[in-house]
Parts: sequence; C-alpha cells; structure tokens
Amino acid sequence: MQLRLSIALFLTSVLHAADVVPLNLFQVPEGLEVTLWAASPMLRNPASIDTDMDGRIWVAEGVDYGAKHYQTQPGGDRVVVLEDTDGDGVADKSSTFVQDPALRAPLGIAVIDNQVVVSMAPNLLVYTDVNRDRRFDPAVDRREVLLTGFNGHNHDHGLHSLTVGPDGLWYWSMGNCGAVFTDKSGRTFRIGSPYDIRYGMTLDMDPRDFAGQRSDDGHVYLGGFAARMRPDGSHVEVIAHNFRNSYEHTVTSFGDVFQNDNDDPPACRTSYVMTHGNAGYASLDGRRTWQADRRPGQPVAVAEWRQDDPGTMPAGDVYGGGAPTGIAFYENGALGGRYAGLLLSCEAGRNEVFGYLPKPDGAGFRLERFRFLASNPGHAFNSSDFGSKKDVHLEDKFLFRPSDVVVGADGAIYVSDWFDPVVGGGHKYLDEAAAGAIYRIAPKGFKPSVTKHDLSKTSSQVAALKSPAIHVRAAAAARLRAQGESAVPDVAELLEDPSDYIRARSVWVLASLGETGRAKAETMLADKNPQLRVTAFRALRQNSNDVLPLARRLANDASAAVRREVATSLRDVPFAKACDLLVTLAQACDAKDRTEIEAIGIGSTGKEAEVFDAIAAKMGHDNPLKWSPAFARLAWRLHPPKVAVSMKSRALASTLAQEDRRSALVALGSIPSNEAAFAMADVAAQAAEPMKSQAVWWLLNRKDDLWKQAGLSDRLKRDGIYDPDKVQITESRVPQQPPVKLPPVDELLRLKGDAARGKTTASVCLMCHRIQDQGVDYGPDITAYARMQPSEVVLRALIEPSSDISHGFEGSEILTHDGKTIHGMLLSQGDPVIVRSQGGMTQMIPVGQIQGNKPLRRSLMLSVEQLGLGPQQVADLLAYLKSL
Repeated sequence: MQLRLSIALFLTSVLHAADVVPLNLFQVPEGLEVTLWAASPMLRNPASIDTDMDGRIWVAEGVDYGAKHYQTQPGGDRVVVLEDTDGDGVADKSSTFVQDPALRAPLGIAVIDNQVVVSMAPNLLVYTDVNRDRRFDPAVDRREVLLTGFNGHNHDHGLHSLTVGPDGLWYWSMGNCGAVFTDKSGRTFRIGSPYDIRYGMTLDMDPRDFAGQRSDDGHVYLGGFAARMRPDGSHVEVIAHNFRNSYEHTVTSFGDVFQNDNDDPPACRTSYVMTHGNAGYASLDGRRTWQADRRPGQPVAVAEWRQDDPGTMPAGDVYGGGAPTGIAFYENGALGGRYAGLLLSCEAGRNEVFGYLPKPDGAGFRLERFRFLASNPGHAFNSSDFGSKKDVHLEDKFLFRPSDVVVGADGAIYVSDWFDPVVGGGHKYLDEAAAGAIYRIAPKGFKPSVTKHDLSKTSSQVAALKSPAIHVRAAAAARLRAQGESAVPDVAELLEDPSDYIRARSVWVLASLGETGRAKAETMLADKNPQLRVTAFRALRQNSNDVLPLARRLANDASAAVRREVATSLRDVPFAKACDLLVTLAQACDAKDRTEIEAIGIGSTGKEAEVFDAIAAKMGHDNPLKWSPAFARLAWRLHPPKVAVSMKSRALASTLAQEDRRSALVALGSIPSNEAAFAMADVAAQAAEPMKSQAVWWLLNRKDDLWKQAGLSDRLKRDGIYDPDKVQITESRVPQQPPVKLPPVDELLRLKGDAARGKTTASVCLMCHRIQDQGVDYGPDITAYARMQPSEVVLRALIEPSSDISHGFEGSEILTHDGKTIHGMLLSQGDPVIVRSQGGMTQMIPVGQIQGNKPLRRSLMLSVEQLGLGPQQVADLLAYLKSL
C-alpha cells in the first residue's frame, strides 16, 4: 500500500470546505488568542509571507503549484499586499504588487525596504519598487535576476525563502534538486546530490551529473544547502549543506541559524545550523542515499542524518513524519519577555506550529518542542461547527496547513494557512478554491500598533533597529551602516539596553562602523553572556581580513559555544597558522559534546592528518587502548589514514565497550586507504559477533566505492565473506494491480469502520510498513501518513498505491541472466547491487548476474484489494489508521 498524496482529481462533497479553520478549533498557550487577520478571496494559496515596516503583509501565492490541473493561474502567480487600514486587527485591503508569468508557486518572499525578493527557481528575483507605490510598473520599477542556476522550477525541493541576517547579509536556502550558479564575484558553485530524476520528475539538470564536484571556493557541497551573500549577489558563502529540503531558515540577532528539514520517511527535524556543517543526508561523494549506507539495526532517525558518522552536525529535534515549512524567531514584541527567544516552526503535516525556546547546551542547543499553535485534534466535531456541511469525516474538513510564520511589525505572530486536505510533495491539490488565510496570534485583547519610522533620520533608524520584525531591522541597519562612524554614538547607546537581543543588534552594526565602532564592539568580547561574546566574535570576524587575533583572544574561553565559533572560523586557515589554536581547542573539548567535536573537525578541514599529529603529541598514547575518551573521539572525527591500525586494534579489543569498538569500526570505514580496507578485512576474519558482521557490512558497502583500489574481491572470496559465483538470488515480483472492484471512495467513506477490528486487519500491512512500533521499514510509515492526510487521501492511497509514489520509495525491476525478476528499491548500484524487496528482504546481486535494470513504473506496495480486503475491512482499516 503506497501511502502518498493522491493525484486523482476526485472532488466529493466532503472536500468542499470553508476557507478558514473555525477559531474555536485552535489551541494556543494560556494568555494568547488566535484571530483571523485575512482570508480568501483577499489571497490565495499563500506559499510564503513577510511584513513591511508599516505592518502590511506581503504574500507570495502558490496557485500554480504543480500546474497540471484546473488551478493554473492565467498570467502566472502573484505577490499580493494585504493591509489593515483602520487598525481594527483585520485586513481590509488587498492589492496585487506583481503578477508575473515566470512565477509558478514561488517558495519565498522577503520585503527589505523597497526591494521585494522572490525565490522562484531557477532564479532569485529582486523587484525594486522605485516609487514605493506597492505596484510593480516595468516602466518605472526594476526587475533583476540576481542569481540563476537553481534546479527545480515549480518544485518544492527548489529555491527557498531569503532572509536578512543581523550582519546585513542575505541568507537563503535550496533543496536537494541541485544547483550550478555563479555569484556576482564570478565564483561558480556546483552542488549536486543523488536525487534520482528517472522516476517522472522533470528537472532542468540531473544533480547526479555534478554531485561531488568541487566549487570555486575549493569545497565540495552536497544536496540541500544554506548560503549567505552581500545584497548585490556577490561573495556567496555556503554556510551549511547536505540537507534534504530545508524549506526555510531563520537567523537570530546573535547570528545563530535554525532550520527545519522536511522528509518523506519519518525523520523530519528542527535543528541548529552549525557554520560549515554537513547535515548528512547523502554520502560524502554525493553519490549514495542514506538508505544505501544504513547499517543493520540503525533507526531511521539516526541513519538518515548519519548521526553515527564522523563529519555530520547534530540533527537536533528529529520528531518523525511531517512536512515542515516556514520558520521564524521571536525576540521582542507583543508576546512579552516570556517568549523572548521563541523559535517557531510550521508543521503543515501535523496541522500545527511547533514552539521551541532553544537553550545553550555545551557547544550546541537543546531544543525542547511544545505545541504553540494547532487545530484541535481532540475536538468533537458536529454540524454546528460547519453550518450545513454534511457530517461525513468532519475530522478532515478543516485541516490547518501552516505554510509560513513571521513576526509582524506590531510584534504579533502571523501564520499563513495553505488550507488544503493534501500536504507533501505530490504537487497536487484537493482544494478547488485554492483558498488561504492568515491568522494572528497575540495576547488576548491585543490592539495592534505599528511605530512609523522615518528612515531618513538617525533616531528613527536606531528605533527601527529595536523592531520585532527582522526586515524592518535590516532596513534600519543598512541606513546606519551607510552613515559610517558618525552613527557610533547613537548605536552604542543600545549596548545598555536590557534586552540582550537588542544589544546584539547594536554589536553587528558597530563592528561595521570603522575603528571607533569596532572598538565599541570589541568590549563585548568580555561580556558575561557567552551568546554576546559569540556575537561580538562573529561580527568582528566578518569585518576583518584576519580572524587569528580574535581567535587567539577567545580560544581559551570557558564557553564551549564560544570555542565552537573559534574552531569553525579556522576552516580555511592554513595548518601552520591554525595548529596551536586547534590543539588548544582540542585539549578543552568534551568527548560527549558532539557539536564541539564536529566544530574542531570543521576547523581541521583539509589538514586533518597534520592536526591529528599535533593533537596526538599533546593528548595521545602509543597504546590505542589507553586513549582518553576525548582523544578517541577526536581520532574518530579526523580519522587520518595513519590511524587505521590503531582503529583495528580498538575494534578487536574485547576490553573496550561495544560502543567504543563500534566507533572504531565507523572510523575505519571512513578512511579512504588500502590499509584501512585490509584492516577491516582483518576485523571481519578475526572478530567474534557482533563486530564480525558489522565489519562484513563495511567491506561490502565500501569495496567498490571508497576501497575500490584495494581489490578486495579475492580477499573476500578467500575468507568466505562474499563469492559472487555462489550467491543465490530469490525472485520477488510485485503483481500488476487489477482493475479496482471496490465501491467508489465516497461510498466507502460512508461505511462505519471499527478501529478495533481494523487493528487486526492492519496486520497484513506489517510485512512492508511500520504501524507505530510494529512492522518493517520497507514502505512509508503508515502512522505518520495517516496523521498527516485526510481520510479521502489515505483511502485512495490504500486502493490505488501506484497513483503517486513517494520520493525515496520508487521501485526498480532487475532481470537476471537466469530469468529471475526482482522488484524492489535499489539501495546501492555498486557490485553487488543491493536491493530491498517486499517483507524487507535485502539481497546482494552480483553485477555479473544482472541482464537488465530499469525503473518500475508502479508501486512496490500491494493494494488493499490485492491483500484480499473487502469494503468493510477497508473501512475498519481506515478507522484504525485515523485513530492513531
């Protein structure tokens, strides 16, 4: 049963819902309330929103998302401006800023003074409203393609929203469709991934063609990524990479970056983005998916983000299935000090907006999730909620699909609602009206008030720097920077503000205001708040050509967060200049602090062997079994070729804990040398279980990739580990689905299902799916899917699983020379080809036995009819799934 968004354009009466969620169905924290600020027809399908300094909300509409159906919008999608002209807390005016044929579901909008930045792959567009009348006129205003080369036109893994950091740089993100673009400094970035375009997805480029290629800055970047640059499109810097599809990120006044990353398997996450960090979604060469490298017994949440592997940043809050979208950070405003430092992440799949109050935890952050805004899943629906609506599956009628969240200029929180029964990557709708809404969350009885700023005056610029809205602050900061040192006295007054966030904003501006301003900013390097010391370091570093004097001042800081920043700043510093600093940082590190260990690894990029030698001289031991925990962890992260023998000794040492031995194997499996390959073969030959089978997995996974030059085939055959001539292949076919004989969907929905009986019926699904904590990780997780989608969509997926197939669950058909057929998901296309088939059966098929290998143009999952279920059993199964 392929659980995916239905592509059928069936529209039963139960899909004709109102345009907004009834307000009594929302849950918010005590003391706050939800009000409806705007709704269709003032706007349609809001994909992204932003606020300007006068409190207007700008909406990038996504009516043309997918655009293979009735909702194609003539003239292209629009940017709409919504306004509350009478201050009663409800928008009463809607106007179109621009409608552009090139806009087809743009995924991002940022309003920065009179510039409107729209993310629409393959381009990053900037509309400049020269006469500031909020209507784009080509005769007066300007439209510029600032950057181009982003794959995924009208694709949700394409170019995402831009935001401005406290440093005045423009930050933006891109999904894992791939990109080849050249910035205004003339540097080209080539960022590929193993994203497979064979399965019906139309892209301008195949990201596999340039996966693993080096960009002009000397580094290899993979998959989804985040970058920052100057507002003119020059000096692009990739700040992190190897995401799946981060919809947005947000930058705090301290300069911390947080993001969410969406996913079809159940491993969505909200995380702190470490500078130059690798999120781990694809292999380091960009050729293999996480499924191909998932070790036996690894949970999906660990395997998908490679959390057992060196070279990946901590994944943060991995919460399971979902569809995260917009993200924002609240620092000051209408909600008051209780919520200062509130991270908000829209979760369209779960009908809620997550809240976090990130707490510094060693070198990283602790993210404890709570429900900030949600449509009430426990509400007892009845016809009075919906007027005359039919009482049929009413739990599905009002599905809150938050697409974006911003902090308004009035300090309230604004959330846009895509408002559609369907959510995810199916590129389809079931909402005929393409409706949408914007809700406001504020204290009960809140009266909106927006301070008017005259940005021609220094006093107004300083006041606007205290605005709750990030792009109001950005416009003010740009004006202050343009003044130079003359603005120092006014900006420096903010260093005494009671809010550390406002103090931080002043630090960023001061660091760019010449020597006088820099001297003021430097005083914050000694502040008692580590976050402000981090801020000062970041701000001063960005306004300096030499990071080393700053790094030397803070390398011995008591805060692991400060040391993290020093470490990552050394990535491109030659070994001779960075050596002493990296050794100092290593000596202070906590072996259990994954973020700190990774920061030292990032700082050692391109010089790992030399750094290891320098650290070993201070912290190492000739006997690898006597390594300290911190040194062992650093050796694991750096894993230079010379530690292969030491790692073999640790893997074979029964006196070490299993976790330490397993880490040694992981380090050994990460070393691209013949010596490491032979050492792993020795472990496989000499170790007892479970180390033996783990070593065998590494050998088979690496033998035609990282260790291809080692020529392991003869050794594996001699040791009885793998002999392609003796492999027995088991046939596994998925039969064609016969014509559907079940009653129509609307008739099935009228049947009263019994959840208790459905739980028994669901046992037939467990051979391919997980339901809660039971079953096999082969097909999509039914629990997460059923929670995310309305009954109609779930039912259609059960009946016609081939109607739309989830990313990552596409099938292949392998034909062998002896006439066998194997249907399954390819995990690796080396030798042997590794394929997983129904029931979770995994086979290694020698390339020499394969006659053909092609995509399977249907689902690998069986329909409920193929499983022998009748109408009432299907209704029972649906009732059970929707009860989870």
